[in-house]
Amino acid sequence: MSIDFILPDIGEGIVECELVEWLVKEGDIIVEDQPIADVMTDKALVQIPAMHSGVIEKLFYKQGEIAKVHAPLFSMIADDASAQTEEKEVSSDAPVEVKVPVVTSEVKQATSTKSSVEPVQEAAKGKAVASPAVRRVARELDINISEVTGSGKKGRVYKDDVVSFEQGGNLVAATTVQVSPTRVEPIRGIKAVMAKAMVESVSTIPHFTYCEEIDMTELISLRKELKEATIVKEMAKQDIKLTMMPFFMKAISLALNEFPVINSQVNEDCTELTYFNDHNIGMAVDSKVGLLVPNVKQVQTKSILDLAADITRLTNDARSGRVQSSDLKGGTITISNIGAIGGTVATPIINKPESAIVALGKLQTLPRFNDKGEVEARSIMQVSWSGDHRVIDGGSIARFCNLWKSFLEKPSNMIVHMS
Repeated sequence: MSIDFILPDIGEGIVECELVEWLVKEGDIIVEDQPIADVMTDKALVQIPAMHSGVIEKLFYKQGEIAKVHAPLFSMIADDASAQTEEKEVSSDAPVEVKVPVVTSEVKQATSTKSSVEPVQEAAKGKAVASPAVRRVARELDINISEVTGSGKKGRVYKDDVVSFEQGGNLVAATTVQVSPTRVEPIRGIKAVMAKAMVESVSTIPHFTYCEEIDMTELISLRKELKEATIVKEMAKQDIKLTMMPFFMKAISLALNEFPVINSQVNEDCTELTYFNDHNIGMAVDSKVGLLVPNVKQVQTKSILDLAADITRLTNDARSGRVQSSDLKGGTITISNIGAIGGTVATPIINKPESAIVALGKLQTLPRFNDKGEVEARSIMQVSWSGDHRVIDGGSIARFCNLWKSFLEKPSNMIVHMS
């Protein structure tokens, strides 16, 4: 007996989500708690597990379509009758229209009866039947969706209907599909959140940028030596990598002890400044779902190896899109390692309500004069700080950066301050 799986309440007021990927296919045998699908909210990527064991009968959505909370996500044949009864009771309260029809290039023959055409015409005159994604496409094209004739059941409007309307009228009975040279894609999920956050930051925070170069030669040599240590090799077996990021974070934390204003946040009307004792340092991660900025909590209390473990965990979680919401909250300052991809100098945008962010450029082997006036090859990195000019002045960011730089260029100095 077929039962419907109702998409549960994901929390935080989420009413719809994007179907990112099906982890099963129709006909698959599943067990209780087996992952069924990945869905994207405007907060994070969420994995939906099965509530019962059984066989997948029907998947109601295709990849990229919008699924409604409290509406059927898929149907299945459960192993036991009790599960069937429970699911039927839940599905009886679900909203009526849940399955998003699939758009095809086939059209009905001209011999269709008059009765099959009338519902389409009536739907076009009243409120259009369309998914949120299709409505967003219509808004982006500045089209009144109620004027579009839907080609779906009961007059449902698809994206192709909107595009056809924009190109010169509804071609419901057309026998060929016009390929548009452009593509319209709605911005949603993490990318939508990032877009709003960036606009909010640059429109409310007076940014200024300060650039410096750091000689990383000695730190690179120290890291190479540490990687041969037994404890570091044991960590490597657990896929915990000793990268340069733990040193950057620890050096920032030590410098924040001397310049706490860099770790402060101003309120909305700029009348109060809050200083944070905890150094929760975020790192921008280029994940498959968009830009995520998880942060390592209480960096001031942790060792280099502790930071390496936290950074590895957060990076893996962020790149898979499954970072915990608690890891995304409470940051006080941010590092963007854009140099891992390329580039030397940047103008990073502050992660509001924080007051500062640094962008790390790529490592370059460049000629520099030593103390004897001799030219030698050194490992140089350009760094770019952006600060909130309501809170931080140029002198403060320069002195803070000089101290941070001294810890990185002379790791022995950093070790002394850590003890």
